Amino acid sequence: MATVKKDDRLTRSQSFVCVGFAGFFSKTVTSPLEVVKIKSQVGTFHSKRGFWQSFLIIYQNEGLRGFWKGNLASCLRLFPYNAVHLATYRKIVHLHMDELGFISQWRAIFAGGLAGVVAALATYPLEVAETRLIVQNCREPTYIGVAHSLSKIYKNEGLLALYRGFSLTVLGAVPFSVGCYAVYMNLDKLWQEPPVRFTPLQNLINGCLAAGVAQTLSYPFETVKRKMQAQSARLPHFGGVDVHFTGMIDCFIQVIKHNGVLSLWNGLTANTIKIVPYFGLLFTCFEMCKQVCLYRNGYIISPLSYKLTPGVDQSLGPNELEEVKRHLKNRNFGSGDSSLRNRW
Repeated sequence: MATVKKDDRLTRSQSFVCVGFAGFFSKTVTSPLEVVKIKSQVGTFHSKRGFWQSFLIIYQNEGLRGFWKGNLASCLRLFPYNAVHLATYRKIVHLHMDELGFISQWRAIFAGGLAGVVAALATYPLEVAETRLIVQNCREPTYIGVAHSLSKIYKNEGLLALYRGFSLTVLGAVPFSVGCYAVYMNLDKLWQEPPVRFTPLQNLINGCLAAGVAQTLSYPFETVKRKMQAQSARLPHFGGVDVHFTGMIDCFIQVIKHNGVLSLWNGLTANTIKIVPYFGLLFTCFEMCKQVCLYRNGYIISPLSYKLTPGVDQSLGPNELEEVKRHLKNRNFGSGDSSLRNRW
């Protein structure tokens, strides 16, 4: 999975805010593609005429508002997801490090996949709410907002309904991690140079490529997961799902039986198109936020430029840099006071 590059010149809170804002903005801008993708996965009538016609049908039936259904739930999920993912990832990596603090690339990717599963478990109800909000017609809503969705699902269907299909997140993490590993293991062959010399543009391309391959491999699991999240006997037309099933295995069987194997990749076009703008905006917004933070921390001379502040050691962390500044300030004050005493 593509992620923004860690910068030790930012504090933990600054990194967290930068990643959160970048994710919030990129998800909001690409929300129409996410709506079309999920409707295609579930199999609602909006997706029966192809990718481009789906946009027109959604607009005609629900207006522009229909393209941002469930976006709030998706954005609210970002902050707890990132916090749990980061904390879990650090714990797992620490357990697998050798005496010199080294960890193999395969283990690092495995740690990322496992941390993703833990973070998904913590925030899964919000994903279910997002799916229900997207699938429904916003002009005749069953759910009004995120909180109402969660409370109504819990009240009418029980706690387990908020985790319906979660096992597919675990199963899908395997091909997802394999896809990431396959891409990152061959990046040096692709660019004919070592990873340490990659430019920001190369890192963006690498991230999009890894995400595209990984998501394509794990896509059937996500399709079945979305169908399981959407289906409910208490909703009109069973939640709009195009097949009826009794569980995960039966869902796979019914989808293949009625729609064919390739239907497990319904919505892949929207998902693939979404990758480039999503990660492009993610990286761009993160870099913009990072520049502001670096300027506030004193590493660069302007929030609009990466030009380094003269005389500032860029290897120091924010707290270390503040300590150095206080030390120099006190020393200069002391020397000035001494010179005054000498004058008198």
